[in-house]
Amino acid sequence: MIWKIKTFDQLTAEEVYKLLKLRSEVFVVEQNCVYLDPDGKDQHSYHLFLKDEGEIVACARLLNKGVSYEQASIGRVIVKKDYRGKGISRDLLLKAIKFIEENMKESEIKIQAQAYLFDFYGSFGFKPISEEYLEDGIPHIDMLYKK
Repeated sequence: MIWKIKTFDQLTAEEVYKLLKLRSEVFVVEQNCVYLDPDGKDQHSYHLFLKDEGEIVACARLLNKGVSYEQASIGRVIVKKDYRGKGISRDLLLKAIKFIEENMKESEIKIQAQAYLFDFYGSFGFKPISEEYLEDGIPHIDMLYKK
């Protein structure tokens, strides 16, 4: 398995297709949410992903500050169903935070977390900054990480 991080312009057409396919599999089909995933932010983001035998099995979108929030952000965090429970999500978040701190030179990261993952994100130092609310019918909470 190989981790990669690329800007949108560095992604191949096949990688874009596989990223969008995985995001649709999880967010649209598995979580039964009807929403437009391509939101115009991918072009202004870094894409961190894990490939296993040519298949993308985990990914996250790292957004520069000003794209979604005043702070840098992590979004579209996914681990493919068959790969869950193996520590990949922890590795994914650690790599995302490290990249944002070291390469993007940011010390704050804001996320829009699904509420059931509150403790998971909290284990990395993210703190709640909003009340729970519904986004696409799923409970969410805004959280902030400060280095």
